[in-house]
Amino acid sequence: MADFGIRFFLCNILICAVTGILLITKRALKNHLTSRMQFNLWFLLLGLLAVPFLPVRPIRFSQVLLWLDKLQNAAASNMESLTKTAANVKTSGAAKQINDFALSVSSKMPSIIGLILFGIWIIGILAMLLLVAKSRSRFYSMKKSSLPLQNREVRMIYNNCLNEMKIKRNIPVYSTAFLKSPVIAGLFRPCIYLPIHLISDFRIDAESSNATDIRYMLLHELQHYKHKDAIASFLMNLFGVLYWFNPLVWFALKEMRNDREVACDTSVLKLLNESDYEDYGNTLINFAEKVSLTPFPFAAGISGTMKQMQKRIINISSYQKPSVWKKVKGTGIFALIAVILLGITPMFSTYAAEQSYYQWNISSEKIDLLDLSAYFNGYEGCFVLYDMNNDAWNIYDMNHATLRTAPNSTYKIYDALFGLEEGIIKPGNSVMAWNGADYPFEAWNADQDLYSAMQASVNWYFEEIDQQLGRTVIQDYIRKIGYGNESVNANLSSYWMQGTLKISPVEQVELLTALHNNQFDFAPENINAIKNSICLFSSEGKSFYGKTGTGRVDGQDVNGWFVGYIETTSNTYFFATNIQAAENATGSKASEISLSILSHIGIWQQ
Repeated sequence: MADFGIRFFLCNILICAVTGILLITKRALKNHLTSRMQFNLWFLLLGLLAVPFLPVRPIRFSQVLLWLDKLQNAAASNMESLTKTAANVKTSGAAKQINDFALSVSSKMPSIIGLILFGIWIIGILAMLLLVAKSRSRFYSMKKSSLPLQNREVRMIYNNCLNEMKIKRNIPVYSTAFLKSPVIAGLFRPCIYLPIHLISDFRIDAESSNATDIRYMLLHELQHYKHKDAIASFLMNLFGVLYWFNPLVWFALKEMRNDREVACDTSVLKLLNESDYEDYGNTLINFAEKVSLTPFPFAAGISGTMKQMQKRIINISSYQKPSVWKKVKGTGIFALIAVILLGITPMFSTYAAEQSYYQWNISSEKIDLLDLSAYFNGYEGCFVLYDMNNDAWNIYDMNHATLRTAPNSTYKIYDALFGLEEGIIKPGNSVMAWNGADYPFEAWNADQDLYSAMQASVNWYFEEIDQQLGRTVIQDYIRKIGYGNESVNANLSSYWMQGTLKISPVEQVELLTALHNNQFDFAPENINAIKNSICLFSSEGKSFYGKTGTGRVDGQDVNGWFVGYIETTSNTYFFATNIQAAENATGSKASEISLSILSHIGIWQQ
């Protein structure tokens, strides 16, 4: 709850920026968009307002592009091609037993500021819901006192309007003394409510101007029904409650209501002859002093403030039926804005605000998307494979593959490399004496060298390296190699254990490739020492390297890693697997999934 309060607050800063841009864009493109299209643009904003509350991560635009690309190539042919490429590198035997030891860390204490923000937000929502409940109560009181429309002439006009708009549903019409302007209300059972004074104050006959006025008002209310404006009203009120504290959102919702009425006016004008436009405008003028704001926020009506009525009358006086070109142009502009907003949607996710993504430039990459969901039963995760000879990527779940999360013990590969570079340990002398403390794993309670510490994932060995390196040196090395988000803003004993340091599976593979090729320009003997420490299997011309990692929070294994590479005489394949779940997401499980996939696609035979 506390984290949501902070992230939701940050999302609102972005929402304000996008809302402001959308308002400016609408004003700039006003002459290029029909009234209906201007109103429809607001639904794009409503979609963005919903994103922070979605329980899943939104799909990133790069993912959509890859999916479109995959439609041009059948999944079967992709898999067949990959299998053929790897056919000559099948090996026998199994990797050594992979040890996976991890200590539990405590979840973060709730942020006081986050709790305060969340509490204020909830209190505001409750206050808004009370106002809505009060309004609903007044509506039901009005509804109970309403009577079915008795005036035969008005009912004839209403039936003619239904026929004119080709509406087959018989929408009930009631008269009431508790309204000053007509409204239509009801999400599933819409009803029209006419004020008695608009009927009784005038003599109605087929030739009178009063009959024309009533006809125009009924056509306007029926346009609300035809365009399902009840749904728009529901959404506007919902987001008005959720964003009660955001004045720019409230202003945007107000503008959306205004545009809704303008769009309905335009829809009525389309049914009329050009000579009738002035009469329709006069209807608004004649009733401007009699009508008032709709008293119920969930209802739609012809009324509005004097300023809004003035805007609508000006729109009516300048109205011209839109040309086909204007409609096409408006549709194109709408689609373009929709695509742009879709591209920035992930920034509005409170989940995305918590976990950042690697901004991977995929434009020059050869990427095949694989369907490996059967191997991840019960886990959210991904598999990333890089074929060095063919400079090609094979990925399952691109969204997760670029999501940064804690590296856990996989980081020890580079931590040890930093220690070697600084001379804290040496390739031929990497032994550290056990301090006699009683650790939870028997393998940790002994003197360690680089190989044994890496194989048993001995935390105290690497913590000692970090203590001697110091935060500044660690930060410099992490920036030098570009490790994930490059953040070491936490305790030196936990920054890589569900701490501030984050990395994505794609970045894990890129770093392993750079390590293998020594693109860091480190001492070759140090690179070889690291390779030897993570070697799980080696035979004639075939070697398997890997490191597991497990994120354990409050006693539950929530984040499992297995990263590494397979080296043959003809090629090298780099891979990374990450799994996440509420429990049982371990490095050992990630290694099982990895070995099964590598065996299935023909790169490694178990």
